[in-house]
Amino acid sequence: MQLVLHAGAHNTDEDKLVKCLINNQAMLAERGTSVPHPTAYRKLMRDILHAGMDGDTTSETRDIVIDALMPEDECERLVLSNHGFFGTPKMAASGGEFYSAAGARIEALREIFAGDEIEIFMGLCNPATFLPALLQQTQFDSIDSYLNGADPAGMRWSDLVGRMRAAAPDIPITIWCNEDTPLIFGQILREMAALEPTVPIEGEYLLLRQIMSKPGMARFESYLAQHPDMTEIQKRRVIVAFLDKFAEEDAIEQELDLPGWTEELVDQLTDLYDEDVYAIARIPGITLIAP
Repeated sequence: MQLVLHAGAHNTDEDKLVKCLINNQAMLAERGTSVPHPTAYRKLMRDILHAGMDGDTTSETRDIVIDALMPEDECERLVLSNHGFFGTPKMAASGGEFYSAAGARIEALREIFAGDEIEIFMGLCNPATFLPALLQQTQFDSIDSYLNGADPAGMRWSDLVGRMRAAAPDIPITIWCNEDTPLIFGQILREMAALEPTVPIEGEYLLLRQIMSKPGMARFESYLAQHPDMTEIQKRRVIVAFLDKFAEEDAIEQELDLPGWTEELVDQLTDLYDEDVYAIARIPGITLIAP
């Protein structure tokens, strides 16, 4: 069986990807893909992962998970989504390293699902917005205490991706930037569900609706209807053109209100993030979905 693990990151798509796939479940089931609701497995997977980290899993552990998710129906591809696969918000950047437990957890997952073809999907986020959002979900009172004094400018997503690659060199890993998600939402959905580019998906422009004005969205949909044979690249160019004219600025801009988080630091972290994504694209075995 093909097992797709969507591992967040925290504060990226807010479960919109998995919810959209669930809304297309009937169509996906016809193609052998199952997308159970996250409430059916998140606690179970958390407990099993903890046991796996302690070496307490058995050859029957995988069957327990599969039986809980698919008591009757068989499938060729199973999609599980949990921003906590690699740790809690406290663990997501504590000590100045993104998801320090990711490598060990991937090894545990590979041990549990030894006979399955695992794929990992993960959206990344600009540390300038990611870290303040994480801080609010912990008991720390400052970024400095959360990172244990580490410099946020020294943190790299490419370090995480490198550790993931080292822990599972045989597992395909697909990465994208959360900031790009409205432009590539449809492709991410299709890649996760192993669908052809031409297969229609209900809700593939869900995120676009949230950042584009209603008149602009109406004109965009009309344009799509008039040009049904556009490629994905052409669609993205059209999306960029419509956003340039009809984007809702209030929906795009993010306010940062964190003591010591200056505009200069935000700009620095953003520039470093852009360079880091370029480095990730060059890591062997990594698929980077970009506009």
